[in-house]
Amino acid sequence: MRKLFSLLLLALLIGACSNNKSDKDTDNTIAIDTTAQMVNQINLCSRLYTSEYKIRKIIIFDDPAALSFNFLNKVYKIGLPLGQRRVAIPVTATAKTYVDLSKISKDNITRNGQKVEIVLPDPEVMLTATNIDHTHIVQKVSFLRSNFNDEELMLIEQQGRKDIINSMAKLNILEDARSSAARQLVPIVTAMGYQEQDVKVTFRNGLTMKELSKLIRNIE
Repeated sequence: MRKLFSLLLLALLIGACSNNKSDKDTDNTIAIDTTAQMVNQINLCSRLYTSEYKIRKIIIFDDPAALSFNFLNKVYKIGLPLGQRRVAIPVTATAKTYVDLSKISKDNITRNGQKVEIVLPDPEVMLTATNIDHTHIVQKVSFLRSNFNDEELMLIEQQGRKDIINSMAKLNILEDARSSAARQLVPIVTAMGYQEQDVKVTFRNGLTMKELSKLIRNIE
């Protein structure tokens, strides 16, 4: 009788351990599936346009006339007061920023208990349009010089586009993109049972506007 009782007790202990292990495996499976589900839901958002910027700039170009001559193996330039010319060109540019959420994978999501951190892919910035206000181009040309021709104006305008791209580093593009992406992603995560204050959306460490400005694309 004692032997039978001992065998029954051993069987119950083995069963309990087996059930405990099964519960842990189920919990791990749920955690993995929840992350995968989160990734799938985020990927459905695909390309998320976060911001649009209108940038107005007046391109000013000076083209002074100068007399050059050599003296004692040195080159000297003397400006000619009656040979100055200047042009001011108003330019309006449109830039759009987006985050490609289809690039997010499990590697972009970190879970620590009830806290979730999502690291966004680098945002992309496109210069989608630049408009020259030809009716308000102003030229100031001395009577010894000719007006800027179309080819010269085109070269100046191209330089102006480069100046606009460089000036975009002063915009708050990164924070605008992060905030906009968070407004889309936080509801997805909270729908899975997380609290809003426990969800963090950010970009990778070390990303700066100086680095991002090198990636601005002109798609006109």
